[in-house]
Amino acid sequence: MLIPIILSGGAGTRLWPVSREAHPKPFMRIGDGKSLLTQTHERALAVSGNTAPLIVTNRDYYFLSHDELADQEVKPTYLLEPTGRNTAPAIALAAMWAMEQDEDACMLVLPADHLIRDTPSFYTSVRHAENLAKDGFMVLFGIKPTAPETGFGYIEMGDKVSEHAQVVKRFVEKPDAVTAARYLEQGNYVWNSGMFCFKASTILEAFAAYNPALLEAARAVWNSTKPEGDKMELTSGFSALENISIDYAVMEKAKNIAVIPGDFDWSDIGAWKAVADAIPADAQGNTNNNCQTIVIDSRNTHIETTDRLVAVIGLDNLLVIDTPDALLVADKSKSQEVREVVSRLKASGHESHKTHRTVARPWGTYTILQDAPGFKIKRIAVKPGASLSLQMHHHRSEHWVVVSGKAEVVNGDHTIALEANQSTYIPAGNKHRLTNVGDTELALIEVQCGSYLGEDDIVRFEDIYGRVQ
Repeated sequence: MLIPIILSGGAGTRLWPVSREAHPKPFMRIGDGKSLLTQTHERALAVSGNTAPLIVTNRDYYFLSHDELADQEVKPTYLLEPTGRNTAPAIALAAMWAMEQDEDACMLVLPADHLIRDTPSFYTSVRHAENLAKDGFMVLFGIKPTAPETGFGYIEMGDKVSEHAQVVKRFVEKPDAVTAARYLEQGNYVWNSGMFCFKASTILEAFAAYNPALLEAARAVWNSTKPEGDKMELTSGFSALENISIDYAVMEKAKNIAVIPGDFDWSDIGAWKAVADAIPADAQGNTNNNCQTIVIDSRNTHIETTDRLVAVIGLDNLLVIDTPDALLVADKSKSQEVREVVSRLKASGHESHKTHRTVARPWGTYTILQDAPGFKIKRIAVKPGASLSLQMHHHRSEHWVVVSGKAEVVNGDHTIALEANQSTYIPAGNKHRLTNVGDTELALIEVQCGSYLGEDDIVRFEDIYGRVQ
């Protein structure tokens, strides 16, 4: 078996304000309108012969991932981390899972946030990598440099081990511009894509040889993890594992390492300039995400917007990224520095580093329509059959007005049915629950009133999604 392992996480801070902590880069839609996660999942199925992937992700992204891939005929299994611990712990645990599926399984490790359009060439490289993996090699996919890029790690290639692969001579950290130009000229360096292929047994043997402490700790976590439906939620011991990449933990120490210099187009979509480069440009070099724009006397400018028209005049080499609650305007050459904006937002406690105005929940979404001292207005959308937790608020009361659909509302000691144009009032301190009992989406307007309206003013008593405090 060739089992795809999809690593899905990371805040994507250089892609703010679209990528945020609660809605990171794998869920961004680029190119054909599908999310990067969906594109990776489909690519993995095609190359593996429809073997269901394992997606390793944070537990907070399970329901978002599940909804994103709901239309896929072949569904993945999920390995859920309580916190991010880098790629080495994730791959070690994924290998233990893969060994239980097939002792001779090869693993194809793919980050969920890469863009590859030349899929036939990628599939060819995977076939070469799989053959080497069966012979005991741990194979990396290198990308032939097209420019002196300083944002990637590099791999120096040595002698050939096959017609299509070479020995990894050394790993190189992100270089400065002069060094990157020299690597490009020499021709024996490739970008380190972060994609791998190896047998599950081979990578576990490598952990045993080069990082036995991590392997032992990871195995203890695995032995205490129990499957539940399509997911396995790792126990709290996972958070104590070493926070280390697979390169540092194993690859830079091992001897049986090969690299295949891929001919396929590839982007890690690491910053907004990479997003712009992935979209066909007009005659003046301008790009957009199929949004409403008016562009006058502007060149090499990228525009993203969701729900309103953006007009630009006289711009050159700029990024204009518009979301309902935040606007980014930056020089393309400074796209790597967007992460500094996120750092400042986090330091100040501003919520826009973490969430959008529309926030996904296991039961549906809520959208903040207005937030002011003493009140907040939301649009609540609940999926058919879904239910919010039985909960209570200390500091706010809520008024619910149903716009469409059928609701069952627990309000204190009473259970009532509500339809369109009907409402109820929930005083602070009342236990309450909202359930969609119809077969279409339930939409309602919620008006919160109170001295404190933070999302943490919630006490859950019962929850079908396991979120009881």
